[in-house]
Amino acid sequence: MVNPAQLTGLTFDTEKETAAREDVEITRQLFFADCDDATAIAAIERLRPQAGYPSMVRTSLTEHPKVRCSYIACTEDQMVSLEWARRTAKSLGADLTELPGSHSPFLSRPEALTDVLLRIADGN
Repeated sequence: MVNPAQLTGLTFDTEKETAAREDVEITRQLFFADCDDATAIAAIERLRPQAGYPSMVRTSLTEHPKVRCSYIACTEDQMVSLEWARRTAKSLGADLTELPGSHSPFLSRPEALTDVLLRIADGN
């Protein structure tokens, strides 16, 4: 599913039930591998602790709504494996688009991501 390395470099606040990234190099590799230095550093400086609770709560839905959905998977993502993304898209009945790059295409290749989003919005 996800890269086990994503747990490396995390600090946990058990009182607040949050996790924060402290290892800059690991964070860069996982989230911003194909960003230029200035962009990666600026993004890392803006990261905040994340709550784990939302990702652990089971949904009350018994099935996914019958709506068109899309999944954009980045082929070099170090957080979520491409195989997992493909399986998940298929299980959701989502139209899958694979985009070159790592976890944060909105920073590393915003034009390419915009093209994909516009294509999806146009129904193509």
